Amino acid sequence: MSCISYRFIYFQAPKKAKRRQQQGEGGSSNVFSMFEQSQIQEYKEAFTIIDQNRDGIISKDDLRDVLATMGQLNVKNEELEAMVKEASGPINFTVFLTMFGEKLKGADPEDVIVSAFKVLDPEATGFIKKEFLEELLTTQCDRFTAEEMTNLWAAFPPDVAGNVDYKNICYVITHGEDKEE
Repeated sequence: MSCISYRFIYFQAPKKAKRRQQQGEGGSSNVFSMFEQSQIQEYKEAFTIIDQNRDGIISKDDLRDVLATMGQLNVKNEELEAMVKEASGPINFTVFLTMFGEKLKGADPEDVIVSAFKVLDPEATGFIKKEFLEELLTTQCDRFTAEEMTNLWAAFPPDVAGNVDYKNICYVITHGEDKEE
């Protein structure tokens, strides 16, 4: 999955991205059994938002239009094609739900992600300085753009001292909604 689509999933996916605990290793092959009914409804709402032309299929044009509504105007055609090609065929709701199920199945558990952040927090405060995190995200590995950093800070604003609550970020990545304070 491309960099943009991962970020889209993390920041724009329905709020309750928690999947139901499955019995055994394999789980059910029916994608609808992976999610609670309320989650399926939220994914359906997200699908409807992305399906801009309301034809029941998410296309490159739909992705371009929805990204434009979120302020991402300069998305390359190749990136959009790569997103669409991740599906086994036309992206109808069942394929869309299957793609989310596959991504969630491979996601690291919350404690693993928190442990990765803890390496950057030697005093175990639960926070990382905004400037430090921004430097890492814009200079290392799969680099964030300035626009992506703006979106990150809009979703997870630092406190007045410039600290970012990485435990909340981890919770949202794995559960899809902010923790209740």
